[in-house]
Parts: sequence; structure tokens; C-alpha cells
Amino acid sequence: MSSPAPRTIAFAIHGPIAHEDLPGLCDRVCLLLERSGASHALCDVRGVEPNAATADALARLQLVAGRRGCQVRLRNASGELRELLAFMGLRDVLPE
Repeated sequence: MSSPAPRTIAFAIHGPIAHEDLPGLCDRVCLLLERSGASHALCDVRGVEPNAATADALARLQLVAGRRGCQVRLRNASGELRELLAFMGLRDVLPE
């Protein structure tokens, strides 16, 4: 018997992202992941600011997704955001 094909969903995050936005953002993404049953999520980050709040939000999203058996992959990340994530040691945690 073969295993089911992985299910992929896509969503976008729009900025700016502030630290006070993180709980609500995580709650919304958790609900999306639970409803979809996805094992992979493509997160479009086009236009989000490359700052600490954004990096924190993306790392938290990967953490909550991982707890649900899902992996988040970034899409359309700017060079500045990719550089910031690498500087913070998150390049392997938040792959493209």
C-alpha cells in the first residue's frame, strides 16, 4: 500500500509585521494548517520588511507548522530578508 501524496498549501504574509502581531498570525496559520492537513506550506513573503519581527514571525511559523507535521518553505523572499535569516542562523530553518 502506498502512502498518500503530500498535500501542499500556499499562503502569503503581508507586512509590516510587528511583535504584537505574532500571536494572531500564528493562530491564523495554525488554523489553516489544521484545516488543510498539509505536510508542506509555501509562504509568500514578497514585500515584507527584512527585520527582527519578520524573522521572529517566520521562525515561529516554522515551529508551529513543525508541531503539526508540516514544513514551511519561503517564496519570493528578498535578498535582504534571505541575508538577515542567514545572519540570524535561520537559513536552514526557513528554506526557499
